[in-house]
Amino acid sequence: MSEPSSTKPITLADISDATTKDDRLVTDCEPKDFAEPFCLFMRENPTVWHVADYFQRKLSDLGFTELGERQDWLGKINPGGKYYVVRNGSCLAAFTVGRAYKPGNGFAMVGSHIDVLTARLKPVSTRPSRGGYLQLGVAPYSGTLGHTWWDRDLSLGGRVMVRQGDATAVKLVNLDWPVAKIPTLAPHFGVGSFGEVNKETQAVPIIGLEGDDDGEEDGKKPLGKPGSFINDQPRRLVQTVARQLGLKDASAIVGWDLDLYDSQPAQRTGLDREFISSSRLDDQLCSWSAMVALLAARDDKDAGHVRLVALFDNEEIGSLLRQGARSNFLPLLVERTVEALATSSSKDCSSCSPGLLGRTYARSFLLSADVTHAGNPNFLHHYLDQHVPRLNVGLALKTNTNGSNTTDAVSDALLRRIADLSGCRLQRFQIRNDSRSGGTIGPALSSAMGVRSADAGIPQLSMHSLREMTGVLDPGLGVRFFKGFFDHWEKVDAEWEH
Repeated sequence: MSEPSSTKPITLADISDATTKDDRLVTDCEPKDFAEPFCLFMRENPTVWHVADYFQRKLSDLGFTELGERQDWLGKINPGGKYYVVRNGSCLAAFTVGRAYKPGNGFAMVGSHIDVLTARLKPVSTRPSRGGYLQLGVAPYSGTLGHTWWDRDLSLGGRVMVRQGDATAVKLVNLDWPVAKIPTLAPHFGVGSFGEVNKETQAVPIIGLEGDDDGEEDGKKPLGKPGSFINDQPRRLVQTVARQLGLKDASAIVGWDLDLYDSQPAQRTGLDREFISSSRLDDQLCSWSAMVALLAARDDKDAGHVRLVALFDNEEIGSLLRQGARSNFLPLLVERTVEALATSSSKDCSSCSPGLLGRTYARSFLLSADVTHAGNPNFLHHYLDQHVPRLNVGLALKTNTNGSNTTDAVSDALLRRIADLSGCRLQRFQIRNDSRSGGTIGPALSSAMGVRSADAGIPQLSMHSLREMTGVLDPGLGVRFFKGFFDHWEKVDAEWEH
C-alpha cells in the first residue's frame, strides 16, 4: 500500500510559470493577486492540449499521482492521497481523498470544460492557390469564423503525432507569432464583409504568398512518401512545424490536431486596469480557478470526503465524444475510486456492499462551473431585471426552468450557505423568456450519477467572441468560492436534513 502524499501550502509561484518567484501563500492572497498568474496561464496555453498538459505538470510537481485508465487502481488509492487521471490528452480530473475517508462517503465535485471555440485544420489543409496567396483549409469548431475572427492576427498550435522508430509520440507545438489572417473586403467594393459570409469560401485564412519556398527545385519534391499525411498539408507549414519540434525529417509527422488562436496575449485593461481582456475565457477561466482552489484547499485531518475537479473537452460541441462530459469518464472514475478505497479499507469490509456506490452518489454534490453573461451596458434590454451579473463581484448562480441548468431551491440554499462561510458574494442569472439559454455539462452529469447539483459561473462579457473580457478580481473570486466549496462542503452537507 502506497503512503499518502504529503501536503504543503502552495504559493503563487506554484501556479505560475517557471520564472515566477512569488512565494506568497495562495491562502494569504487577495482576489487581485490572482490576475497576473491567470494571465500568464492564458498566455502559455493556447489550445486545449496545452491546457491539459499544463495541469498535468502542475499536479505532478505538487505531489499528485497519475492513475492510468489502463491500470488496475486497486491498492493505489488511499485516504490522504492525491491523484489525477487524463483521457485523450484533452480531458482530466484531479482529486484528493480525505484522511478520514470511509467507504460510502461523498464526493465534492467541480466540473468545467477546457475546450474553446476555435478553427481547426482540415484533414487536407492544402488549398488551391488563388490570387497568388497561400491559404489554409480550416473548419469551425462550434460557432467560430464569425466576424470577430476577421482581421485578427492568428497564431497556430496544437498536438502533433510524430513517428519515432517503432513508436509514435504526441508532441505539443505552438507557432506563437501571427501566421494567419482572414481579411475583410474593403467597403469601397459595396459589399458588406459582415453580412451573410460563406465560411467555406470567404473565411479562408491567408498564411503566405505563393512561391515563397526554400528553393524552387526542392519545393516541387514531396516531403513524404505517396499517400503520406504531410503531402496533404501546406509544404511550408509542415516544414515550420518540423523546425519548431526539432525534427530533422518532416516525414516523421504522421498527423496533427492544430487550431488557430488569437495572437494577442491576455492582459489587464481599463483606466485602472480593472478588467482582463483575453481569448478563451469560456471556459478556461472557471477551469483554472477551480483547479487552483483544489490545490489550495485545507488539508484537514478529519476531512472524510473526496474533493474533485473534472475538466472536460468538447462541451462547445455537445460533450458527446469520449473525452466529453456525456462520456463515462467521470462516473467511471468515481466508481473505480470507490472500489479501490473500499478494497483498501480492511477495517470496514461490511461497507463493501452492492449499495456502496449508491450511497456515495447520494452523499455527493456537483458544482457545474461555466462562465455566465455579465451585463452589457449597451444591451441591458436583453437581460432579465434583477438577474444581471456584474464583473468583480463574484460568481452567479444560474437557473433555468427548462433544465438547461441544474440549480434548484435545495442546491441554491446549499451554495449560499457555503458562500456565507467563505465570505463570498453570489449573484443570480436567468435568461429572459424570449431568449435562448445555452446549456452546460451539469444536467448530463447530474442525471448520469444521480447527484445533487447546481450551476454557477464567473461573469464575462463578449462570450464566444475571439476576444472576451472579465474583471481583474474575478479569477481570484472564483478561487475563493471554489476553495470555500471544498473546505466547507462536508460541514454544510451535515447541516442539511436528508
